[in-house]
Amino acid sequence: MLAAERHRRIVAEIARLKFVTTDDLTTLLSVSHETVRRDLALLERRGEIARVHGGATAAQPPVGEEAPFSERSDTLPTEKRAIGRAAAELIEPNQTIVIDVGTTALEVARALPADHVGVIATPSLLVAAEASTRPRVEVLVSGGRLRGGDLACHNAQTVEFFSNLRADAVFLGSGGIAPYGLTDFHLDEVATKRAMLANASHRYVLADSSKFGRTAAHRVCELSGFDTLITDQPCPADLRTALGEVGGSIIVA
Repeated sequence: MLAAERHRRIVAEIARLKFVTTDDLTTLLSVSHETVRRDLALLERRGEIARVHGGATAAQPPVGEEAPFSERSDTLPTEKRAIGRAAAELIEPNQTIVIDVGTTALEVARALPADHVGVIATPSLLVAAEASTRPRVEVLVSGGRLRGGDLACHNAQTVEFFSNLRADAVFLGSGGIAPYGLTDFHLDEVATKRAMLANASHRYVLADSSKFGRTAAHRVCELSGFDTLITDQPCPADLRTALGEVGGSIIVA
């Protein structure tokens, strides 16, 4: 098969399925993995597709900058509260829990019972302030450089804090979630999120339905990098299938 025909079939397959793996393409085209990787690299340079770990997806620009915290707080507030309540119900007494930054993560802290007992660790001053109103909760704040709006801490100090903390569960915010993985807007905070995921026994991602199919600028992890998605609506078929293939579960609040 000529290279031009391979390229046409690759673009057509991605347009049909939205995401294809390298293994799928080697079978479809009856060529080696090396040939597929070269073809994908060329197509990406042309702007026709976007390579991701393990395959490729349709080319699409990042969604741009994240909206201000005050604006995001007014977006889907009922849905975010439902996600927060569903997440809080998973937290047991006397656990060490990590709660990330963001409007939905803040709802997890707000949903904690007034008599909750345990440890809450966070890079968010907003989450810390909310959790501190529970007299039997010990609050740990990571420290680091402070970002306005979300009042989120980030830098090497923040990463080191979470690298040295073993948590029972982490509740991670998200900029976007799609079959090729989880993405976020702030490069400096990606390393923090990865450290949180690496050191938690149970890993939950919080994403309202507006995040489905969105691509923020920076990739955090593949779908296999966490255990459970907590959201407010059933996932699109492609995302649901991709999560199922890596053993992920979905909680619809």
